[in-house]
Amino acid sequence: MATKVLVVDDEKFIVKGIKFSLEQDSMEVDAAYDGEEALQMIREKEYDIVILDVMLPKLDGVQVCQQVREFSTVPILMLTAKGEDMDKILGLEYGADDYMTKPFNILELKARMKAILRRMKYHEEKNSHVLEMKNLKIDFDSRRVFIEGKEANLTAKEFDLLELLSNNVGKVYSREKLLDVVWGYDYPGDVRTVDVHVRRLREKIEPNPADPSFIHTKWGVGYYFKD
Repeated sequence: MATKVLVVDDEKFIVKGIKFSLEQDSMEVDAAYDGEEALQMIREKEYDIVILDVMLPKLDGVQVCQQVREFSTVPILMLTAKGEDMDKILGLEYGADDYMTKPFNILELKARMKAILRRMKYHEEKNSHVLEMKNLKIDFDSRRVFIEGKEANLTAKEFDLLELLSNNVGKVYSREKLLDVVWGYDYPGDVRTVDVHVRRLREKIEPNPADPSFIHTKWGVGYYFKD
């Protein structure tokens, strides 16, 4: 089955170039040129991955990403012309799975896409069980998480992080190790990405994020999951 991709950028020549290249790899590619159009298309069609520019008319890429995460865990690769670290962290904080800075090499873009899709497939195939403790339920088959019976809408990366920690109860992972395992050894970001995702994960699954029940911090070392 062909990989379904949505490319979102208001620069039509960039969209045209990405679309042409991905179609050479037998992918099905749709295009959107503003944030509102992209949001509507993601609501109406199931995509395997979204390539999303930050600077967009109507709704910017961060706003689109934030709203998409209210109803979908589709992987999002963000494109930004800005080089500031906070812009990159901001995009990841609102649910992006990876980012690239313009201008970029199309071969690197495709490599990043394939890495994201490969990690998604791996995590979908790896587990076939349900973990329940206290008020938390993790369904590894469907990649769904429930708190007191209500579903918590986690991003793909947040689920990957929770999956790793919850399958290794008590094991402390350094930020560097989490960045390596969950994001991949070639991920260009830094350990602040891990802190951002842990904070957002706690906000979604912990009754009291300031005093977590599940994801704990070992100060100066890293994070671990406690039953």
